[in-house]
Amino acid sequence: MGESSMGGALVPTATKSEQPPPSPMSSANFPPPPPTIHHLPPTNPVQPSSAEEDAAEFDLDKDMLCPICMQIIKDAFLTACGHSFCYMCILTHLRNKSDCPCCSRHIANNRIFPNFLLNKLLKKTHARQLARTASPVEQLRQAIQQGCEVSAKEIDGLLSLLVDKKRKMEQEEAETNMKILLDFLHCLRKQKLEDLKEIQTDLQYIKEDISAVQKRRTELYRAKERCSVKLRMLVDDSFTAKALPSLIDKHKNGNTSGARRTGSAISQNKFDAKAQVSSLGFRSNNAYGESDSAYDINSGLAVARKRRVHAQFNDLQESYLQKRRHWIKQLHKQEDKDQTAINRDGYNPGLEDFQSVLSSFTRYSRLRVIAELRHDDIFHSANIVSSIEFDRDDELFATAGVSRRIKVFEFSSVVNEPAGVHCPIVEMSTRSKLSCLSWNKYYRDHIASCDYDGIVTVWDITTRQSLMEYEEHEKRAWSVDFCCTEPSMLVSGSDDCKVKVWCTKQEASVLNIDVKANICSVKYNPGSSVHVAVGSADHHIHYYDLRNISQPLYVFGGHKKTVSYVKFLSNNELASASTDGTLRLWDVKENLPLRTFKGHTNEKNFVGLTVNNEYIACGSETNEVFVYHKAISNPAAWRRFGSDMADADEDGGSHFISAICWRSDGPTMLAANSRGTIKVLVLAA
Repeated sequence: MGESSMGGALVPTATKSEQPPPSPMSSANFPPPPPTIHHLPPTNPVQPSSAEEDAAEFDLDKDMLCPICMQIIKDAFLTACGHSFCYMCILTHLRNKSDCPCCSRHIANNRIFPNFLLNKLLKKTHARQLARTASPVEQLRQAIQQGCEVSAKEIDGLLSLLVDKKRKMEQEEAETNMKILLDFLHCLRKQKLEDLKEIQTDLQYIKEDISAVQKRRTELYRAKERCSVKLRMLVDDSFTAKALPSLIDKHKNGNTSGARRTGSAISQNKFDAKAQVSSLGFRSNNAYGESDSAYDINSGLAVARKRRVHAQFNDLQESYLQKRRHWIKQLHKQEDKDQTAINRDGYNPGLEDFQSVLSSFTRYSRLRVIAELRHDDIFHSANIVSSIEFDRDDELFATAGVSRRIKVFEFSSVVNEPAGVHCPIVEMSTRSKLSCLSWNKYYRDHIASCDYDGIVTVWDITTRQSLMEYEEHEKRAWSVDFCCTEPSMLVSGSDDCKVKVWCTKQEASVLNIDVKANICSVKYNPGSSVHVAVGSADHHIHYYDLRNISQPLYVFGGHKKTVSYVKFLSNNELASASTDGTLRLWDVKENLPLRTFKGHTNEKNFVGLTVNNEYIACGSETNEVFVYHKAISNPAAWRRFGSDMADADEDGGSHFISAICWRSDGPTMLAANSRGTIKVLVLAA
């Protein structure tokens, strides 16, 4: 039981009053009552004012406080020296000390007595306080319960008054409800009018774009018809030029019947040639070519592409409207410019952007394996590939992982040679497990690595020797990246919460940033040597301008767990991956979130992230590779490792994708899993 003291007395925290135990003493041992009663109510017949009553009651309340617990006295007991206390307070005090808490006079346990007069006064004071603080209704109820004399006429008047009061309150409540409802309806009407205006504007955009697309289709159809006509004319002229001389010679020799047969053969050959040309051309039943054989809607490919459009219709609609509205805003900003330069023949740039999105999104629907490489190492049982990267020319790729080796392979030989264990053209050993690789964007033979000991190393793959070793990180280094615009600069991030910028011409770091959280990924902006994105364990992406590192330029928040990867699609677009199972796309120029991607599984492992100018790809803890189009939130394609019969042993739930990398902006990528299997995948229709 918690205790506090006041003047040496121990105070209990119990608030429930207890009845005093029967005293073992006889009534003869009780001392005579004290000569005075403290602070009796005044007997002045003059009616005191309200302020005087409040002051007197305040003084009375002060003198009714227990000197030990400083609360209103409960079960008042009196000491021989004339001081009153709560029974429990004074009893607890006397168990430890034998003196009065107020005057320190000696008191025996059997020399305290009930203070009946003070208890009665306390009850009256409590009742008076309740009456003063009670509502009029409560006072009326108490008066009736106490048997107050009230006539039937007075009760009728009271009832009538209460009924009128109730009716008035109901009317006021109904009026308030109506006002709230009316305000809601006005707000709803305003919002719907705004929605209607937006829908009407969007419908106008759609109408303009339909007209522009139909006009463009008509132009394309006419151009194709002109090409077909020219092709027919060329065939006719060519055939006539070849057949006419022989016909004239035969006619001169008087072979009339032969000439007729030759003429018939010529007519037949011309007919066959025209039929062949017609089969290469485009037929149409109307001005817009709606029966165009080049775009047969019954073909399997067209049906599949239409199916993909309908499956992602909402995301495509959002993308179309977003791009259309964006370009309208741009046109308003550039009203002084020539509209024809921006809006060519009524074909809005936003529509062109969306057409590019629609074309690229519907072009592919699956991932196909074209080659496979086993990253087995007879000296190491662990084969997890932590990083896989292409060089600047996409001719070589390097792998690194827990096997403590950097292996460089020739891409063409992996794709073209028969499947099997391909031998690396370069192999370099390290002292520790490797976490990340980065090729130099200018010097093809230079590659950087970072490892579990926090060492950042720059290698020359020609000599197989390290050029520089940086050992400033105090813990495991997770990420390293060469600058695209300044080839001598690179950046690294570590579990020591430090981002360090290095120069290959210096032996020490040139810049240090303390992010206050574990660093999982760092990446230079491809168009700048001073802007770096940092993914950290605090669930945020920190975007720094290295010219001022006192605070980030922007902090992007939205992930719910550690940010494991950051990658740039362009100078303005940044993709991030997190163990919350999502990817996110950000605009680093406008400081805006653009899109969230869901579909893969990622809760604890590094599963890889790679981007090109249109697609984002990542791994999954389900041993699958997922590909997203940057304008669509759902996966565009995916592929499970072990889908083939030969890889059935990889279908177990213990394996996951550990690294992934696009080959430039093409449809080809490399993906590796925790078993050490590397596959060359290509997007296919």
